[in-house]
Amino acid sequence: MLRRAILGLVLLIAAILIGLAIWEPLTAEAPAAPAFKPSDVQIARDTFGVPHIFGKTDADVAYGVAYAHAEDDFSTLQEVVAMTRGRAGAMLGEDGAKVDYAEALLGVRATTARDWPRLPEDVKKLFTAYAAGLNHYADKHADEVRLSGLFPVTGEDVVAGFVLRSPFFFGLDSVLGGLTEDKMLGREGGPSLDARGKLVPRELTPVGRDPEANGSNGFAVAPSRSTDGATRLVSNSHQPWTGGVAWYELVVHSGEGWDFAGATFPGSPYPFLGHNKYLGWTNTVNRPDLIDIYKLVLDESGKKYRFDGKWLPLEEKRIWLRVKYGPLVIPVPRTLYRSVQGPVIKNAKGAFAIRYAGMDQAKMVTEYYRLNKAKNFAEWRAAMAGQGVPATNFIYADAKGNIGMFYNAMFPDRPAGFNWRGVLPGDTSADVWTKTLPFERVPALVNPRSGYVMNANNTPWVAAGPGDELDAAAFSPLLGIEDDMTNRATRLIDLFEASGQIDDARLKAIKYDTAYAKTGYAKAWIARLLALDTKGDPALAEAQALLRKWDWNLDGKGKGDALALMVLRPANGSHYQRRPDPDPRQVLSETVNHLQQYFAGLDPKLGTVLRLRHGEGAHRVDLPLDGGNDTIRASTLWDVEPDGRLKVRHGDSFIMFVTWDRAGQVHSESIQPFGAATTRPASPHYNDQAPLFVAHRLKPVLFDPAMLRASGARFYRP
Repeated sequence: MLRRAILGLVLLIAAILIGLAIWEPLTAEAPAAPAFKPSDVQIARDTFGVPHIFGKTDADVAYGVAYAHAEDDFSTLQEVVAMTRGRAGAMLGEDGAKVDYAEALLGVRATTARDWPRLPEDVKKLFTAYAAGLNHYADKHADEVRLSGLFPVTGEDVVAGFVLRSPFFFGLDSVLGGLTEDKMLGREGGPSLDARGKLVPRELTPVGRDPEANGSNGFAVAPSRSTDGATRLVSNSHQPWTGGVAWYELVVHSGEGWDFAGATFPGSPYPFLGHNKYLGWTNTVNRPDLIDIYKLVLDESGKKYRFDGKWLPLEEKRIWLRVKYGPLVIPVPRTLYRSVQGPVIKNAKGAFAIRYAGMDQAKMVTEYYRLNKAKNFAEWRAAMAGQGVPATNFIYADAKGNIGMFYNAMFPDRPAGFNWRGVLPGDTSADVWTKTLPFERVPALVNPRSGYVMNANNTPWVAAGPGDELDAAAFSPLLGIEDDMTNRATRLIDLFEASGQIDDARLKAIKYDTAYAKTGYAKAWIARLLALDTKGDPALAEAQALLRKWDWNLDGKGKGDALALMVLRPANGSHYQRRPDPDPRQVLSETVNHLQQYFAGLDPKLGTVLRLRHGEGAHRVDLPLDGGNDTIRASTLWDVEPDGRLKVRHGDSFIMFVTWDRAGQVHSESIQPFGAATTRPASPHYNDQAPLFVAHRLKPVLFDPAMLRASGARFYRP
């Protein structure tokens, strides 16, 4: 009997394990494949493997975009698709389950199901074609598919990716992390407020975004400031170098008039920034207050909340997260809540509802497409007025010589009388806004007298030279617009003001500037380090001596650059996140110990410490870098390697210089840190741009199809 019992138990355990290994794909809903057949698609690969996609129609092009991107990075594309299906946990484990929780909590699929039928027909066709291109690649390369039942993909799936990721660019992931108590999905603790009375963010990072790494530079120069009468635009976004929000360069040409060169993220059928023949733009992250938190008053059962004197039922939904552990996928139950205000999170301090800009809408997919095809400033502004993109600065330039900086945001139309910086009462409709302000109300600076515009994640009040500042008093404090300055913004203004008339070489020198201004948080932080009493600690005293002589430039040429790089990083993170400074003695001591341990001294060359590293074995590249985490030449975030080197993973990413000459003809140059095929080690384009990237050099963008053909590009059909 005992043997039978043991055997039965073993069989039961085996059955459970087998079930956990196979249940997930069996229960996943597989949609029908979209009905799209391309009429004419060609892909051309230039010398650096950048795809140029040609199609008879825009939809043909979108089909080719998906196929070309899959050729270079099918692995990441699958992760994005899994996120939209609530299956990221089954692919990526606990980190993916965080995404699935956010996707379900925000009602992403409900939003796309409602908005998909409402989208314009040309937009739906574009997204359907993109999904068909992914499916075609998956069919041809079934051995690369990472999760059973993930394909086919639909156009609605692709739109869901936009709805999911869009709010995380203005900090919703940090708010979710701050409110979520469950250990697997965030960090413990309820909401707490910073010095300004706003919720202190805690990282959830559902799309791989570090809240301290929000960055980018963008600037444009008008003909009046150019030596040759040209209009110039510089796109200098700072993004992770790999993953779901890493830039992918491409050029598109459609028989329906869609011609565009730029870059996109995995899961998009079109570029998000770059240029067409007539105009171009780039983006930088802005930080308006677009998220409000309401504390609900629950009854004793916790099932109802008080609202305008009535007790309303708290919407409740049970979900099962799919969490991969080794070969098994474990179902983990979670309960979702929703109130009148929006999604609700319960934690030890109560129940908190979240309301945010752009909630429950998918208009951004139409806006980006219309921007791509705009032929003049008026059409571009009309597309922007559609207000689908909840937040991000746009720096604009065109062939007619217009330049501008637009602090784009879907500002909630908030009534006065409430502390919108704090946690709001959740028992009244008086503080539940229902509309956003029109695009005409966003801060914007167009064609300033100084002849240039810029943004480097700083306040929009300073976007050009002295005398061109926007009047902050003209905008309501309820908009929650930041008043911070970054070192990058300060340096850009200083450099432009000192430059006189600007040519191509001078603009590149500005872009690759590696200096810190002796102002603001950097000056105050260095002063604190130098004020430390280091008697009895020769190493710290030596570090102070190096910092006193440091030339405030992380160009890798002076003494003390590596030391300055490492001690400034924590201070900048605190400044950007509006948190108290770290302990200066601890930061200096840890930096000194690191340099002594790995480099046998406090003054190794910056390029010895700061590295561009990618790949393994024969495919590995290991090159020196310059710049820092708040210099215009940005090396923002890094991982400490076993040999003590700092492997940069975030900072200057896709860089593009665009010029419209006096006659209005466009040409451009670009560069990426690695190459076009960042997850394909066997590809010649895995790391081929890296030597140019570290040397501050660019490659030509062969936007003109005739130039592309003359270059010997490889053409093929997917």
